[in-house]
Amino acid sequence: MLLVVCGLLALEALGLVVAGGFVLADVVRGDGSGAAGVLATFAWGLAALLVGAARGLLDGRRWARSPVVTWQLFQVVIAVTWLQEGAHPVPVVLLVVAVLVVAGVVSPAVVARTTAGRPTGD
Repeated sequence: MLLVVCGLLALEALGLVVAGGFVLADVVRGDGSGAAGVLATFAWGLAALLVGAARGLLDGRRWARSPVVTWQLFQVVIAVTWLQEGAHPVPVVLLVVAVLVVAGVVSPAVVARTTAGRPTGD
């Protein structure tokens, strides 16, 4: 399950890198606004955060679950808002991936892997 979660996070990161590239390409062509560079930088930074969190999950780090779940919640909000504007396949994919990642991160196997050998706080 951990490998599935990390694979989905890698796909999300790749999508953010590509989206940032499209935004930057609009700026270069003169079609984008001045804030587009900030948006591209944000997308790439978020992609780096997801890759780092995936590596943290693979290393069994407990902290890595928090940014992953936080981003998935934002992704659900984005997808639901987008779906309210009309049916489109992209927000459906975003929603399904977010649900799968959260379900994977809170699954007993991943929780056990990221808490193994650590005190429970008793």
